[in-house]
Amino acid sequence: MLSEVLRYIRIFHGLSQIEMAQRLGISNSYLSELENNKKTPSLEIVKIYSDEFNIQPSTILFFSESIHNMTLEPLETKNLRINIGKNALKLLKFINDNTTRKSKNEDTRSKR
Repeated sequence: MLSEVLRYIRIFHGLSQIEMAQRLGISNSYLSELENNKKTPSLEIVKIYSDEFNIQPSTILFFSESIHNMTLEPLETKNLRINIGKNALKLLKFINDNTTRKSKNEDTRSKR
């Protein structure tokens, strides 16, 4: 579901709802409604996420469709896929953190 993907993007980037709403230029209450599936995200919202986090809109929609399909699967398969997804997000965060740390170290060395 698209609302879950938007929440996962926020969580992946380590942002609170307030921080995310500020970055996106929307109200915190609207973001909460989006993430809790009380409001349907528009294509404009998908584009804002896409621009802010450098993620193709098609990628966001693909993950949304994948999550939707998982809800139609048997519970055991669904749980397995959820755990795989969580581990994939942890791996992406680890890679991002190490890339950022390496970049900062290179910047520090070049200033010497």
